[in-house]
Amino acid sequence: MRPDYFGTGYRKRDPFESDPAEWAVLDEDCLWRREALPDSALASLTRAFELPEKGGKGPVYVSLTVTVHENTVAARRDMAGALESALRCPEQRLNATDVVRGLYSRVDASSDGRNAVTDDDLTESGEWIADGGSRAYPFDWYKFRLGPVTVAATARHGAGRSEEEDTAVTGEIFRGVSLVATDIDRWGEARGTQEPVATKGAEQ
Repeated sequence: MRPDYFGTGYRKRDPFESDPAEWAVLDEDCLWRREALPDSALASLTRAFELPEKGGKGPVYVSLTVTVHENTVAARRDMAGALESALRCPEQRLNATDVVRGLYSRVDASSDGRNAVTDDDLTESGEWIADGGSRAYPFDWYKFRLGPVTVAATARHGAGRSEEEDTAVTGEIFRGVSLVATDIDRWGEARGTQEPVATKGAEQ
């Protein structure tokens, strides 16, 4: 997961990486928080990137997560849970100040709309409001599954962009997530004749 996957000018944010023994969970109050991984997930790593503010255009914040599940069934359950969360919580709190609302979901499972290397795709769009403000800006969310591995990304657009510019940002984020998925697919094919991935707690 590299900054330039999302386009020119992106860089690492601080903090850059999450604890791979935790993942994000949407609780009953529709607030995202981090919890210890369940037994069905081996590891989950999130990296954070940003396109800094420039020329009157606000920053774009990108968060990308790769999770290795115990098996394909567990990964499919995670995808189903992600779809259910948008239906259960059309308005979600990312933290103490930022809110995402108006989420619209689309699932492309084994169809022409699906990414070429993935088994399931989930795409969501909506708008986010920062720091209790009144202005809303575009929000993108993608989640792909490749066998037992899921790749998820969110993008929060900053102010000052035209509709065409926001559309271009959304396209860049989608291409970046697709590049990560392609890397995982390539790595998986290269390991196809090697030993299985170690289970949680085992030596790598």
